[in-house]
Amino acid sequence: MANTEGSKLWGGRFVGDTDPIMERFNASIAYDQRMWDADIRGSKAYVKALENAKLVSTEEMEQILHGMDQIAEEWSKGVFVIKPEDEDIHTANERRLKELIGAPAGKLHTGRSRNDQVVTDMRLWLRDAITTLTDTSLQLVSTMVERAAVEIDVLFPGYTHMQRAQPIRWSHWILSHAVALSRDVDRLMEIKKRVNILPLGSGAIAGTPLNIDREMLRKELGFDDISLNSMDATGQRDFVVEFLFWASLCLTHLSKMAEDLMLYSTKEFSFVTLSDAYSTGSSLMPQKKNADSLELIRSKAGRVFGRCAGFMMALKGLPSTYNKDLQEDKEAMFDCYDTALAVLQVTTGVMSTLKINQSVMEAALSPDMLATDLAYYLVRKGVPFREAHGISGKVVFAAESRNMALNQLSVEDLSVVSPLLESDVSSVWDYRSSVEQYSAPGGTAKCSVTAQVEHLRNWLIKTRTQ
Repeated sequence: MANTEGSKLWGGRFVGDTDPIMERFNASIAYDQRMWDADIRGSKAYVKALENAKLVSTEEMEQILHGMDQIAEEWSKGVFVIKPEDEDIHTANERRLKELIGAPAGKLHTGRSRNDQVVTDMRLWLRDAITTLTDTSLQLVSTMVERAAVEIDVLFPGYTHMQRAQPIRWSHWILSHAVALSRDVDRLMEIKKRVNILPLGSGAIAGTPLNIDREMLRKELGFDDISLNSMDATGQRDFVVEFLFWASLCLTHLSKMAEDLMLYSTKEFSFVTLSDAYSTGSSLMPQKKNADSLELIRSKAGRVFGRCAGFMMALKGLPSTYNKDLQEDKEAMFDCYDTALAVLQVTTGVMSTLKINQSVMEAALSPDMLATDLAYYLVRKGVPFREAHGISGKVVFAAESRNMALNQLSVEDLSVVSPLLESDVSSVWDYRSSVEQYSAPGGTAKCSVTAQVEHLRNWLIKTRTQ
């Protein structure tokens, strides 16, 4: 393909053909075409600013706006034809505009660089993507909160270091993950504020010498503010890095929850049963029901981490302003969005269809998990906690030495360890009484868990109206 003047946005300086391998290596149309709507919105706003600056006539503006609407219709119907010379979405749309309206198309890029054009497109696209991710995250949190409200009376073992720790409410476990996700939503909404800054009008590096009304552009495109420095506006991708990190942290939380559910769904635990809709079988072993949805949630976290780390490595050695290395931003951004959205949707499906096995959960509670409660029993009798902890530990040792459960030790056996362990110690061996002790805010008592549910319900209402 001859690289004649006009066939590329940058073609005038060059003669001869570009190596076909270089053409493919340089092109981004294969993936940045998904920004077609953002590119058209940005161009329509920009031509209005050009008309306002008297750089195009009203008639030319109307021609360009009409042509852009035609191009948008072609994209939306899936009939837009990408040609070999279309290096990126910006080239493709401008080339098509020239085919539709002729010479006036050449005025659209007046004072605009692909440097400020592409970052405007990305910010527009990511702003919409963040709205979708926020809505999807809120749906997941709502699903979890309502499940916690319904199953609030179910007890099961809580674990630390993967060892049985204390009895807790199943709802308390659900809400622990819902709270983490609520932070993710708050964080995402904060990022959106920094995404929603207009770079258009910055040119390639130095700004624009033309009378382009950037405030008009800001209002037209719905941005909150205007970029302060043209070099920074076109050369930084902090907003992309923040988004990639957000996706990494959010998927860390979802991976952690998936890991718990995988363990709980094993035959050894049998606390939960995954819906067939989110499970697969084995090609060899007919009895298998694999938690592939949860395994994929866990693995997708690693994929997103890799995108985040990889793009940061691309940034770390760059000099100021735009460099072609920044072309790596879009694939990372698109892939992390697609991955995070899919994970959030699948997790919502898992959590809305999961079946719990309450009898198995509660049968898994064991008296040794009440050793802390035994220490608190002594604390209430005036024993310093460190001493009470030691006495409780000796009781545990005595029970283990005899291969007995704690509640099988007689009052006589207990009194040998400490005379303070009297007949009323039997009140300790009740799991529901145990969880009800933890009534302080944030605890696993019913009143506390109910308060958490209400707090998150109110947070959901507030967040959805922002």
